[in-house]
Amino acid sequence: MTSSGAPRILVVDDEENISYLVGAGLRMAGCEVQTAASGREALAAADAWRPDAIVLDVMLPDEDGYNLLRRLRGRGCTAPALFLTARSETAERVRGLTCGGDDYIVKPFALEEVVARVQVALRRRGNPAATTRVQVDDLVLDTDARRVWRGEEEVFLTPTEFALLRCLMTNAGRVVTRAQILDHVWQYDFDGESAIIETFISSLRRKVERDSTKLIHTVRGVGYSVREP
Repeated sequence: MTSSGAPRILVVDDEENISYLVGAGLRMAGCEVQTAASGREALAAADAWRPDAIVLDVMLPDEDGYNLLRRLRGRGCTAPALFLTARSETAERVRGLTCGGDDYIVKPFALEEVVARVQVALRRRGNPAATTRVQVDDLVLDTDARRVWRGEEEVFLTPTEFALLRCLMTNAGRVVTRAQILDHVWQYDFDGESAIIETFISSLRRKVERDSTKLIHTVRGVGYSVREP
């Protein structure tokens, strides 16, 4: 895990939309995510980054995921591995689970299930990835308990405010675009203008910021970012 306690998850898939979707879901759950589009990239990332868990496709452009996992295991990588693949045959499932895999998920999948299975795999390995807390400065958000504190004082948020703050804090240090916020917070159901985001950002600032410490920053024309003051 990182110094902040967030589990590191390596997502290996050559379909960019799948990597983005899975990565976004895991970040929303408080994980740090790195992606790789090939076996070669995955080996380099695993060596350099030492992930706590791996989500990998079976059909990669340079080798199959089964062989990749064997190579990772041979290089000392013990992180739990979850196959995410379109191959649904029983023989494929058995192959995945007997070559060192910890779980086997068939596409199309429910994102919530993938995230839950990653968390279960981490717990089984004795990793509390179930660190459900994300912290920036003295602002703490607990994703499971759905509670927020600023220092010793608890901050009470509406469900939408909580979802917005979670989206920003799990991407701390990065700029989250308005389109990404609408996707994650309103889940494609909101058909209004992005001006609604400004209303909720203003509300969040009133509740979680102090006069001397600004945490939620506006990146003009792009979106918003939470970062240390």
